[in-house]
Amino acid sequence: MLAPTYLPEAKHALIADLAESLEPNALSWLSGYFAGVAQGRQAIKPAALSIAATTPPTSAGRLTILYGSQTGNAKRIAESLLERSTDQGLDVRLVRADQYSTRELRGEQLLYIVMSTQGDGEPPDDSIAFVEFLKSRRAPKLPQMKYAVLGLGDSSYPSFCGISQDLDARLAELGAQRLQEAGAADLDIETIAAPWQDTALVLAKEHLKPGAPTSATVTPLRAATAVTREHPFQAELLLDQSITGRGSDKDIRHLEISLEGSGLSYQPGDALGVWPVQDEQLVGAVIQALGLDGAAPIEHQGVTRSLQEWLGTYRELTVLTRPFLQAHATRAQSGTLDALFNAEQRSELAEYMAANQVLDALRNWPASWTAQDLVTALRPITPRMYSIASSQSTVDEEVHLTLANVAYEHEGETRWGVASRFLSQLEEGARLPIFIEENTRFRLPADPSRDIIMIGAGTGVAPYRAFIQARSDDGASGRNWLFFGNPHFSSDFLYQTEWQQAVKAGNLHRIDLAFSRDQEDKVYVQHRLIERAAEVYDWIQTGAHVYVCGDATHMARDVHQALIEIARDQGALDEEGARQWLDELAAQGRYARDVY
Repeated sequence: MLAPTYLPEAKHALIADLAESLEPNALSWLSGYFAGVAQGRQAIKPAALSIAATTPPTSAGRLTILYGSQTGNAKRIAESLLERSTDQGLDVRLVRADQYSTRELRGEQLLYIVMSTQGDGEPPDDSIAFVEFLKSRRAPKLPQMKYAVLGLGDSSYPSFCGISQDLDARLAELGAQRLQEAGAADLDIETIAAPWQDTALVLAKEHLKPGAPTSATVTPLRAATAVTREHPFQAELLLDQSITGRGSDKDIRHLEISLEGSGLSYQPGDALGVWPVQDEQLVGAVIQALGLDGAAPIEHQGVTRSLQEWLGTYRELTVLTRPFLQAHATRAQSGTLDALFNAEQRSELAEYMAANQVLDALRNWPASWTAQDLVTALRPITPRMYSIASSQSTVDEEVHLTLANVAYEHEGETRWGVASRFLSQLEEGARLPIFIEENTRFRLPADPSRDIIMIGAGTGVAPYRAFIQARSDDGASGRNWLFFGNPHFSSDFLYQTEWQQAVKAGNLHRIDLAFSRDQEDKVYVQHRLIERAAEVYDWIQTGAHVYVCGDATHMARDVHQALIEIARDQGALDEEGARQWLDELAAQGRYARDVY
């Protein structure tokens, strides 16, 4: 609550908007800055204050850690590096890419970048502007800078860690000195990230003179909790209910999970992390295909477990990775498999990895594996993230999910996604390991009078259920407009009754639907946006926030292009001007995407 005694009411929304958009370290710095301004106004002339306030802060002797993150992994690694650097007595700051002033690059002495690559070589949403600036002719020469880059990616995509590699090369091209080779972390992030951080800290200490460890006191934004990604909470499954109708090609389920006793809290837009367990049938099939003993004890990185346990709880089996396939190729001695790794076969390799799992590769090209080598070569399992479909103001100590149960036939056998299989087979009352992943870039407007436009297809509608619940509970005066798409009205209109009730109650002011298979010509959400172009543009121009959630490869990309088309046609802009308009919305926090 802002104190009305000291802050004019007209400034409340402005300050709340600013506070919501900043990281804790930025908030801490800002509090000190404002305190200094307050003292300065008592001691110096306004003209002198104006000069001081516009002078860029010096970066000599300081480490800047800049990160770009789509799902929170790069942020987590960057925060870990910040904590370790602070413990070493280094002067260090942490900045999200979209909050970094590029004019500061000329003064940076030591810059560490931690950045993920999305899809096939695209930057995370919070880093688009920074990446474009650094690649442009406007980027300054940087002979004074020393730097290191850590990339996070997924080796199943052809452009693995492509963005971080581009940044690493571009900084060198601009004259900066590379301190260590760019790290390229696969989904088993710590395997690469941990030693990269170790080296980065040693190098930072060599180039910066450590001072005494800092001891700033910062009020936490939420209550401390023992539940983390590494130490999840065993939550009870309260409800598992199908929300697709008879005849649907999809199996979409609504899950309700208890948070009682966890101490966890979340906001609309956050994600729930779930640690899955492999299906015993799949584990058995992999062990059988290799003729191994599931009970055999395997020691790896100081931990001994049975092969069955390693594969069931700690290793990826439903995701085929390039490193594993390469390791398998050296054993299989197959010309056909080797050919997939030729440069000209890049698309064929990507297609094979997308369509097949570990078991398929073992069967397609038989080879000998020891249990020890198998455990070492397979990627560690990672948690799956789900957009939360509820607001705590409505459901209290619960969290709701919208789950697509991934299952399909492959060469006469059933294949599935590890997490959806795990969750769909749980009985109500069973326990599952969870944690909360904050998503500060996908937040409702701090000003409740702002309109919002929500665009999503399939399970991408999940966070909007949370948005409507929260806006209804808060009595927000801003209008809410939902664009939702799925194949069929009769079987795939997710949460249909709730949306209808929200419209009737005045909590959902507009809803446009795109059921792609209900007519000869396929209709998607981007088509509905174009049909409502004038009204969409008017909402945005009068302050609306735009949200996109769902498939990054097709839906989100098509929606992005539709918004550019709307800006071009309705705003009389050229292509470049329309793109800049959309980039500016993103920079203002008014165009947010939660895509996967």
